[in-house]
Amino acid sequence: MSLADQALQEPSVVRTIDTHRGTLKAPVSVIVPVKNEAENLRRCLPALEWADEVFVIDSQSSDETAQVAAGFGATVIQFQFSGSYPKKKNWALENVPFRNDWVLIVDADEVIVPELAGEIAHRIAMNEAEGYYLNSKYFFLGRRIRHCGYSGCWNLRLFQHRLGRYEIMPDHTGGRTGDNEAHEHVELKGRTLRLSQELEHHAYPTIAIWVEKHNRYAVWEAAMYDRFLNEPVPATIGRDKRLKRWLKKIYLRLPMRPLVRFVYAYFLRLGFLDGRPGLVFCTLLAFYDFLAWANVYEQRVAQTTGDFLPESTT
Repeated sequence: MSLADQALQEPSVVRTIDTHRGTLKAPVSVIVPVKNEAENLRRCLPALEWADEVFVIDSQSSDETAQVAAGFGATVIQFQFSGSYPKKKNWALENVPFRNDWVLIVDADEVIVPELAGEIAHRIAMNEAEGYYLNSKYFFLGRRIRHCGYSGCWNLRLFQHRLGRYEIMPDHTGGRTGDNEAHEHVELKGRTLRLSQELEHHAYPTIAIWVEKHNRYAVWEAAMYDRFLNEPVPATIGRDKRLKRWLKKIYLRLPMRPLVRFVYAYFLRLGFLDGRPGLVFCTLLAFYDFLAWANVYEQRVAQTTGDFLPESTT
C-alpha cells in the first residue's frame, strides 16, 4: 500500500506526507520558545520530526540557536518583547500562521519520545477532548528525579490553539521576570484529558543555569505574591492546578517556608531516595523559596522608603 493510500485510510490520524523523506506526519504544529538554546535544540528538534510543522520562537539569541533550528527544518520566528504583554507563548498563539488545529508546546530542554509522539497522533484523532495534559520525566545532574515532589509534573501542553491561551498575569518589574510564560497556566475552553506517555525534561545542565533562571522566577513569584494570596483562583486552569493554587494560598502564610519546603521535598516526598542529586535539588528548591521571600521583602522595603527597583537590562 502506498503512503498516499495509507494516509487516505487514516485521514484523522495522519494527514501530511513529507515528500522529501516519504514519512507520514501528524497534524500538529509545535511551538518551541527559546533564547540561546542551540545545544538543547540539537537534542529537542530531531525528536519532533513526526510533527507536521515546528516553529522556533526566538528572542534574538546570541548563539547559534537560529542556525541550528533552521538546519533541522524548523521555521524560526524572532520575537521582540515589549517588557509587558504579550509574552512569547501567547504572542505565538496569536500570530503564528498555523496550518493545524492542534498545537504542542515544547521547551528546548525537553524531548518528545517516540511512544509519546505516537500517542499524540492517535489521541487527537479520537475527538475525546480539546486539550491534553502531559507529564514529565525530570532529569537533573545526570539522574532522573523520581521523588522530591517531582514524580508528577502535569501541564496542559497539547490543545486546539483557538481555544487556549496562557493566563495573563501582569507584573510591575518592567521585564525583569523574562519574556516567556514560565509558571502561567493554559486556560482552555474545552474538555481535557491526560496522556499516558511522558516527555523527557533534561533540566538545567549546570547549577549556574538553574540559579540564573530561578532568580528570574523568584522575581516573578514576588511580583505575583499579593495576587496569589488574595485573588480568586481562576476556574479555567484545570482542577489540579486550581487545587495547587489553593494550597499555595495556605503555604504563603506559613513561617519558615524554605525550611518547610526542604523537609517536605527531602523527607516527606522521599527526595533522599534520589541520592546526591536529590539532596542538591531539594536544597535548591528551598533556596528558591528563600529567594521568592527575599524579593517580597525587598519590595516592601522599597515601598516603605519610596525607592524604585531598577529594571533589568537583559
